[in-house]
Amino acid sequence: MIAENRSLPAIHDVIIVGGGPAAAFTALFLLKQGIRPLIVERDSFPRFHIGESLTGEVGGILRELGLESDLAARQFPIKHGVTVYGSNGTNTFWVPVMRRCHDGDLASTTTWQVRRDEFDQFLLETAIARGASLVKGDAEGVLQDDGAVCGLRVKTADGVQEFPCRVLVDASGQKTFLANQGITGPKERGGYEKQVGIFSRIKGAVRDPGEASGNTLIFYQEKHHWAWFIPLSEEETSIGVVVPGEHFAQSGMSTEEFLAWKLKHLNPALTARLQNIEFTEPVRTASNYSYHVRDFTGPGFVCVGDSHRFTDPIFSFGVFFSANEAKMAAAAIGDVLGRSAERDADPFAEYEATCDFGQQVIQDVIDFFWEYPLAFQMMAHKSHTGEITDCFAGRVYPAHQPSEAVVTMRRMLNRLRTQEPAVVS
Repeated sequence: MIAENRSLPAIHDVIIVGGGPAAAFTALFLLKQGIRPLIVERDSFPRFHIGESLTGEVGGILRELGLESDLAARQFPIKHGVTVYGSNGTNTFWVPVMRRCHDGDLASTTTWQVRRDEFDQFLLETAIARGASLVKGDAEGVLQDDGAVCGLRVKTADGVQEFPCRVLVDASGQKTFLANQGITGPKERGGYEKQVGIFSRIKGAVRDPGEASGNTLIFYQEKHHWAWFIPLSEEETSIGVVVPGEHFAQSGMSTEEFLAWKLKHLNPALTARLQNIEFTEPVRTASNYSYHVRDFTGPGFVCVGDSHRFTDPIFSFGVFFSANEAKMAAAAIGDVLGRSAERDADPFAEYEATCDFGQQVIQDVIDFFWEYPLAFQMMAHKSHTGEITDCFAGRVYPAHQPSEAVVTMRRMLNRLRTQEPAVVS
């Protein structure tokens, strides 16, 4: 049980809507600057959540925040990389977890696979232990003053309360709180919004031997048909399939029946690993998850992570964007709070542009994977190995992108972007 804070200031520097990774990471980076945020979260923790595989850059952020020993103590599986299987169970390619050294060279590193219920609770508890405050309640509305956001209206057990603030952070995830309030642009459906994910957890799956036992496996069948295999503990594995919603609807099966059938027929390399499995969780679904919110910053507010965009879960970028955008948002907020009382038209415009830059890189990489899977395999395996490794790790911002690989993808997709290629060793 995470305790609420009852002694609160009259006005908060920062209020964060949501208690998931985007919120906790934002709070932790604000606390490093001496800024103590208020977190408003409706749900009780721990809670179930999908999205358990962390990229290499997320691993780096967790180490930067001094959390490596805590993750080790929880015995989360160590992830060394990702193997992607072609449709016949062969034609695989391997993308290792690697970091960029100061001289630009690649060096091996690791990250983690996590149970999100435990991981999310740990991050939130850490933020509170380091100085963040928590109010349990449902964000109901936004306070405004002369067109600028200046606070939050919250329904709590004690009734509806108003909490003034200088900056409001939307870290509400797919609830997209500020978009629903009409503060940002509208929530627009993305190119993968007709997909459905059907997933559960199992015991008895066959993993790769040795240190490879904690790695992510992705199984391709055909365009927009794929499965994931993510170790969560010594025994338990997250397993799921993603297909067009129409494909599932036409099957006439229940979610349980469809998942069992698809796991047997999607890819022979996957089927071979699932001969003697036992389901340990109910079968769940997620659909219509691809969306984009424009104008997600402005005077007094900023959105972080899934609260403004989510593309496709195939390469596990959900927590990555939450963590990296949290770090950038915290830096921008610190800068804004250090200024005079005058309000810019949009003090977070540079942050928004950088977020869009990284999100566009990943959008293009995912689109290219689906449109040209064989070319993607050749780039990952032979011609642009280091640059594909950068993309999978999460090095998708101007210091590293657009690389030659991303420029090539955009050219083949007939997609023009304005940025010039970065120099990547």
